[in-house]
Amino acid sequence: MKFEAQTGDETVPIEVTGTGGRFALTIGGEPVRVDACQTGQGIWSVLLDGVSHVVDVTEQDGRYLVDVGGERYAIRVEEESRYIIRTRGGQGRERGQVVKAPMPGKVTVIEVTVGQAIAAGDGLIVLEAMKMENELKAQAAGTVAEIRVAVGQAVNPGDVLVVIE
Repeated sequence: MKFEAQTGDETVPIEVTGTGGRFALTIGGEPVRVDACQTGQGIWSVLLDGVSHVVDVTEQDGRYLVDVGGERYAIRVEEESRYIIRTRGGQGRERGQVVKAPMPGKVTVIEVTVGQAIAAGDGLIVLEAMKMENELKAQAAGTVAEIRVAVGQAVNPGDVLVVIE
């Protein structure tokens, strides 16, 4: 399962494998061994690469606030498919952007119109895949040059959805 940890302006990808209290983590591309045991409501005893930590975890506004060693980290937990869509759904180019379908699905909402100016992070298309709605966002600012799909249309991975100049 993939996650993303955000602290301030820094965003670090995290991949978790394992079950129970024993996990293998890859944090920012670096492997980390983890053993964890919940000791109370939101309180965990965690062993990271052999170093013991007491960790307090609370949920707030769809994120987990993790306090460890006097520092607080806000972690957004995402399903792998959403992580892939958000990070790879639209591949930018030097001039403009071509947003392609990252997986098979059905277009449920088109949030932009041809000629519309957009900013990085603006929503473009909502794609329903495996009974989940996934919003594809612009990776860069620009102007919508083409919309190559319609609401209700089925798409395959790699199909061009929107072209931004």
